[in-house]
Amino acid sequence: MREAFEKIREGRASDIGFMYDSIEAHPATPLTPEAIRIVLPKIRGDAVWLRVETILQSILDTTLAPSRSRRMWLNQIVASEDALLGPADWDVLRDDAKVLKPGDEIVIGFDGGLRDDSTALVALRVSDMTAFVLGLWEKPDGPRGDGWEVPRDLVDSAVHDAFRVFNVQGMYADVALWESYISEWSDTYGEGLAVKAPGRDAIGWDMRSSLKASTLAHERLLRSILDRKLRHDGDRALRRHALNAVRRTNNYGLSFGKESKDSPRKVDLYAALMLAHECLVDLRARGKKVRVRSGRGFFL
Repeated sequence: MREAFEKIREGRASDIGFMYDSIEAHPATPLTPEAIRIVLPKIRGDAVWLRVETILQSILDTTLAPSRSRRMWLNQIVASEDALLGPADWDVLRDDAKVLKPGDEIVIGFDGGLRDDSTALVALRVSDMTAFVLGLWEKPDGPRGDGWEVPRDLVDSAVHDAFRVFNVQGMYADVALWESYISEWSDTYGEGLAVKAPGRDAIGWDMRSSLKASTLAHERLLRSILDRKLRHDGDRALRRHALNAVRRTNNYGLSFGKESKDSPRKVDLYAALMLAHECLVDLRARGKKVRVRSGRGFFL
């Protein structure tokens, strides 16, 4: 029911008069007897048949996952044990006052799909590391998704629009399935970028080529999130993809992925965010100053 409600709020499902009402405990509520005896009566409302002491015994049972207790008794929407981020980690970064304006200096991350996976375009503003979704193309639910493919012409237009409207300092794009487009974008805009990808062209950043590089890039993003250096404007789709990401540990550290290969819980916006963040890290470390040409000439 919660997921159906979120789809309506995000605009991915029709509003059929669905009403969702839930009293949720504060995310920082500790699972201690003292806190539960105060909070639970407020959560249960007039459901007085829910006995606090009986529920407390269930919460303190160490054979049950804390996330289960929070979902069942505190009405909290919490991440599973293998989730990379919880709602409290992400929502604290929201700033509704943040607005992306034409001419802003940005870096762009791109993660492309073809049929099942989403295609995502994310911007990070250089001045304050605020994330904005420039585009998301996802397979629709139900029969509408039969035979669906990413509209490549619309994605291509969105990229050109981003370079036209904003002052793009760099763009890192995962090359899988989009090699020809990325090559064209690189030929068109590569010379004017302040920072260039480490691959064979100015934009392509192949996430398949180096597990170590992508893992370290992800750890840098995660540190910016947990240290609250990154901000976002509250975009619901970006939130959904970030909270869908699950932990993937390897020899180089902590990476991320979907819960399973065929899972409908997409993470492509989070992947695009990682690429944009890595681009910004490189811009600050080794980016060059790009002279803005005014088009005016002076003759003596």
